[in-house]
Amino acid sequence: MSASLPGNRDLPASQYDLSTYLGRVRQCADLSDPSARLQNAKDLLTKYRSGQIQSMSPELWQAKKIVDSTLHPDTGEPVLLPFRMSCYVFSNLFVTAGMLIPGMKWKGTLAWQIANQSLNVAINSANANKSTPLSTTGMIKSYFMAVSASCSVALGLNSIVPRLKSVSPSTKVILGRLVPFAAVASAGALNVFLMRSEEIRQGIDVYPFNSATSEGNTGEKVPATSLGKSQKAATIAVGETAISRVVTSTPVMVIPPLLLLRFQKTELLKKRPYLAMPINIGLVFLTSAFALPFALGVFPQRLVMSSDRLEERFHGRGGESEQVVFNRGI
Repeated sequence: MSASLPGNRDLPASQYDLSTYLGRVRQCADLSDPSARLQNAKDLLTKYRSGQIQSMSPELWQAKKIVDSTLHPDTGEPVLLPFRMSCYVFSNLFVTAGMLIPGMKWKGTLAWQIANQSLNVAINSANANKSTPLSTTGMIKSYFMAVSASCSVALGLNSIVPRLKSVSPSTKVILGRLVPFAAVASAGALNVFLMRSEEIRQGIDVYPFNSATSEGNTGEKVPATSLGKSQKAATIAVGETAISRVVTSTPVMVIPPLLLLRFQKTELLKKRPYLAMPINIGLVFLTSAFALPFALGVFPQRLVMSSDRLEERFHGRGGESEQVVFNRGI
C-alpha cells in the first residue's frame, strides 16, 4: 500500500468518498484492477530496455512474469483471462473432472467432450501465432471436426472395451477409465492442426534472431522486420504444439482416474461414495498444478533455429549465427 512508502507527506486516502458504499466499491475496484498491475509492469520493463534501469531486480522479474503470462507475444495485447496458460489449471479443472466421472452414460460423455473441445478451441485460438489468423468460417469448421473426432473416439472406445474377450475384467475397468485420455489426446492434437491449418498453408512470420531483442515481452511486437512467411516454420510450430497438447493431457487424464480407481476400493469410499467427485476434482487439480509446467516446458514458445532449416529463400538471411526466431504459440 502507498502508506508504507517513505516520506513525510501524507497521501489522500482515496480519490473517492470512502464514507459511502459506492465510494468504497470504486476504491476496491481500483485495488483489484489487473490492468493497473500490467501497466506498471510494462513501464518497468520499458525502463529496463531503454537503459533507465541498469540491472534486473526481483521487482523487474515479477514485472516480466506478469507481462509474459498476460500478453500475446505477437500482438502485445492481453490474452482473455480464462484462456491464458496462467489460468489453464482452473479453466480445465471442472471440464477434466467431468470427463473422468466413472460410469458415465453416452449423453454425459458427449456433453463433456463437447465442453472440452470448445475450451480447447478457445485456448488454441487465443494463444496461436497471430501472423496468419484463421478465418471465422475456418474456425467453426475446425471446431465441429474436432468435436466429432473426440466424441467418436470416446463413444467408440466405450463400446469396444466391454466387448474385449482377451482381457480380464479388472483390465477392462482400467481401460475404461483411460478412454477419456485417448479421446482428449487424439482430438487435442487434431484440434491444434485444424485451428492452425491456415498457418501451415500460408506460413508464419520469421525474424532474424537477435538475443538483445528476441527475449522477453514488454507489450510490443519483436522490434525486427519479418523476413517473410515460412511454411516449414509453421509446420514445426504447429507440430510441436500438437505434441505438447498430448504431453499436457497425459498426466492429468491418466493419473487421477487410476488413483481414483484405487481409492474406490477403500472402505472410505465404499461407505461414502459421494466423496468420489470431490476427490476426483482434487486429484485433477493437484496433478494439473504439478505437471503443467513440466509439460509446457518440453518446447520453447519462441523457437530459434538455423535459417538453413527453412525454405531456401531464408538461407543466409538470419541474424546472430544465421539464426531465425518465430513464435511457436502455446
